Amino acid sequence: MLELTELLHGLDLQKTVSTELSALSPQSWPFSLDWLPHSAFLVGGSVRDALLGRPSEYLDLDFVLPDGVVETARSIARHYKAGFVLLDAERQIARVVFAQGTVDFAQQVGPTLEDDLRRRDFTVNAIAYNPRLDRFVDPLQGCTDLENRVLRMVSPANLEEDPLRLLRAYRQAAQLGFSLEAETQAVIRTLAPSLLRIAAERIQSELNYLLSTEKGTPWLAQAWQDGLLHHWLPDATAQSLELVAAIDRTMILLQETQPVFAQWLLSQNRTTATEQLDTASCQRSQNREQKGSGSARNWLITAKLACLMANDAATAESQLRQLKYSRTEIQSVSTVLRFCPQLCAAITEACLTESEATSQAGTLNWALRDQYFFFQGVGAIFPAVAVLALASGVPLSAIAPLIERFLNPTDPVAHPTPLVTGQDLMVNLQLPAGPLIGRLLAAIQLARAEGNICTPEEAIQLAATLVNEWKLE
Repeated sequence: MLELTELLHGLDLQKTVSTELSALSPQSWPFSLDWLPHSAFLVGGSVRDALLGRPSEYLDLDFVLPDGVVETARSIARHYKAGFVLLDAERQIARVVFAQGTVDFAQQVGPTLEDDLRRRDFTVNAIAYNPRLDRFVDPLQGCTDLENRVLRMVSPANLEEDPLRLLRAYRQAAQLGFSLEAETQAVIRTLAPSLLRIAAERIQSELNYLLSTEKGTPWLAQAWQDGLLHHWLPDATAQSLELVAAIDRTMILLQETQPVFAQWLLSQNRTTATEQLDTASCQRSQNREQKGSGSARNWLITAKLACLMANDAATAESQLRQLKYSRTEIQSVSTVLRFCPQLCAAITEACLTESEATSQAGTLNWALRDQYFFFQGVGAIFPAVAVLALASGVPLSAIAPLIERFLNPTDPVAHPTPLVTGQDLMVNLQLPAGPLIGRLLAAIQLARAEGNICTPEEAIQLAATLVNEWKLE
């Protein structure tokens, strides 16, 4: 075992580690070190990230104990009035949930701590730290790989034992900014077919992370090239993966030119487009997304998924169901696949003139009636449709007027609100309930979107006129 200064001697890592602020310091924990037995070791990602100096707002600690796991966890939870979850009674794994983080306790696998570490996925995750003794155990030279920023397998057998580790290698390389060691990558390619043994939900979680960040895009492409995703993304091609990269480049442009809309794209999916569209709410959603894992959804993931699916909605829905996406997520991707081509075609036919394109807001030569029906169809999915259209080559100047409409919660085209209700029509025009009322309300909404009416009185008058006209049909 080595002390911290001995372990990091001569390494640049020593410059980044602050034990007073990192997960290695009991001062940062939500419980006292006194509750841990002397045999407890901190292991896994928390040790790795502390050595790399990677900050984390949410504390996530993993301890390995040779015995007394459940008793230790339950005692801590009881004393601090924290949540307690027995994750696996047979393997003795328990979790204590605090407001500021989670702490997992697991039974040591094997007769010694080193045996346990040698069963892990990658060397950088096989470093243990004893906070009482201020000692590290690093039997596989994980710190050297941290210094060299290399992700190296512990053994092929460990990867084969849990094939999800194959895909996790690309996610961790993206997260850490590491390269994948050549022999490790060769073994992953060989073992790629074993991913079929893994539950689709677990595949989806890793895939979502790679889709959620610009850093994940090249590793998503590499995972596809190495044969890990062909079963799950059978219609993905080199061209569709390039389109995913184009979405990342588009996001950079939007962050510079349309920052509020860019924040909206990074926020969690919402069910309606008429929620308050202010910067603060978008930022709060973005912060929640960044704190979560790849399992949280945003419109950027939706747009990227649409790139990787079959072009026809029915086949795409089948592929997404296989990956265990929710009904809402599947409908979102299907909407993108349906309406993005429609938007691109409409922009091509009704593009901006040169003078309009250089004006401050721009004026889209697309009939308000058609814009209204487009927004009615696309709804809250507009951000994903827009970013994919932009990545596909539609100029920002052409879509900017639509973005402005979407970001304005009172816009009558993108977010129409009723001037009158069905009850108003029945009372004022003495009409019975029935399909006619719905038809009239739709006509009123369209007339308002086109700017032909703007008051309830005008809406009632229009309805009366339409009733008389339709009687003559």
